[in-house]
Amino acid sequence: MNVGNLLYHRESTMLTSITDGILCCLTGKTTNLVLPLESSEPSDGFEFVEVKPGRVLRVRHIKPEHQHIDREKQNARKDKTNVDCDANGAASPEDSIDDDDAGTSVHCKRKITVYRNGQLVIENLGDALHSEILQCQDGDLEPCSTVEVELADYKEMPSSPDPNPTPPVPLPSGEQKPAPPPRRRRRKPKRTVLIDSTRVISSCKGTDSDVALFFVHGVGGSLDIWSSQLNFFSRLGYEVIAPDLAGHGASTAPQIAAAYTFYALAEDLRAIFKRYARKRNILIGHSYGVSFCTFLAHEYPDLVHKVVMINGGGPTALEPSLCSIFQLPSCVLHCLSPCLAWSFLKAGFARQGAKEKQLLKQGNAFNVSPFVLRAMMSGQYWPEGDEVYHAELTVPILLVHGMCDKFVPMEEDQRMAEILLFAFLKVIEEGSHMVMMECPDTVNTLLHEFFLWEPDMSRKGEADNTVSICDTINTLKIKKPMDK
Repeated sequence: MNVGNLLYHRESTMLTSITDGILCCLTGKTTNLVLPLESSEPSDGFEFVEVKPGRVLRVRHIKPEHQHIDREKQNARKDKTNVDCDANGAASPEDSIDDDDAGTSVHCKRKITVYRNGQLVIENLGDALHSEILQCQDGDLEPCSTVEVELADYKEMPSSPDPNPTPPVPLPSGEQKPAPPPRRRRRKPKRTVLIDSTRVISSCKGTDSDVALFFVHGVGGSLDIWSSQLNFFSRLGYEVIAPDLAGHGASTAPQIAAAYTFYALAEDLRAIFKRYARKRNILIGHSYGVSFCTFLAHEYPDLVHKVVMINGGGPTALEPSLCSIFQLPSCVLHCLSPCLAWSFLKAGFARQGAKEKQLLKQGNAFNVSPFVLRAMMSGQYWPEGDEVYHAELTVPILLVHGMCDKFVPMEEDQRMAEILLFAFLKVIEEGSHMVMMECPDTVNTLLHEFFLWEPDMSRKGEADNTVSICDTINTLKIKKPMDK
């Protein structure tokens, strides 16, 4: 297509969009009702799941063949065990051993205190893992250290008491001792949360039949943005599950705004998770999808084994912005849809060439109706998902950030890494907001290393796999932001 035809195509598309928007304003009806898209590959692992009456989500579910064989072996072993139990009255020790119990036991203990002035103090009393993914292969444990960070604006704060204070210098004769400072009143905490548990962290291989990977996209996306990841990990033998959110991709699109609130979408994903969950589940979320992964990890701590957050932002409660462009009427957004698509391409990708445009088209990204887009942005209300909510997570979490991301600042992912218990932050310099589409090989390798990672406790010198509590305290003080 030459330049003239390309310009003609853009102008005709914009004129058609403006005309449809004017008709929408005059008639009060949407010109293009959002209906499920026909799947181009209906037999390639695509399923349609009715999470609620009339609410159907498209799910791509790829199940490796070795799992069928493993389950047949497990059933045969279980039948043999039952026969041995009936004959001998007890099962043999070999049959009672569960291979899935292998892993490293890590002590998760922290005290979270919220004061009335909004200050949050986190004391890590258990094991501390390295905070860089480059050291993730070794999986060593490091002793706890004292850290104080002002995450709201990164200003310096007074340091914590030194565990080894230096002795006071004696005053020369004849000088008076200065008056002691006035004693401060002891602050009363508004809320205190104590977490004390033991988590088993193990390597999740593609040959393990009890491992499932869940991929959750964000606003305006679809399961197609995970095509590179779904194909890569399914070839490695992993069971992968990727749903289309309501109103996205080929899922049904209800014409009521209440269908797109955070709680409505979270319940949809809860139904999908309960349907496909295995013993060890790994959640991978992008942008808004990170909030749903956090919700599921908080609701099902025993089933969620690891979490990956890709350009998810900081650990703040969700609250819709009243001054956003998405608060405009749907008909106005329909007129602005070409400009919004171009703005998303410019801000979501590090480069805006023909390759990125093709990726955007193939990924079916930002291809939602103005009504769904407006309802999704207005429904991002989740006051429970604040700093304390994220600090309560004990699951290992990998944070992936694209350096060129114009939607999520780098400071937000750094803040998330500081407040989480076990977090690894990796920055991809050549990536932007859609980093899993721009740099699929880098992201796939990084995710696979994290899936295979397991802490190495051999340096602690313990007889068993459990590590005792650290002697020092890892303290984190932040000021609670009002909104995101």
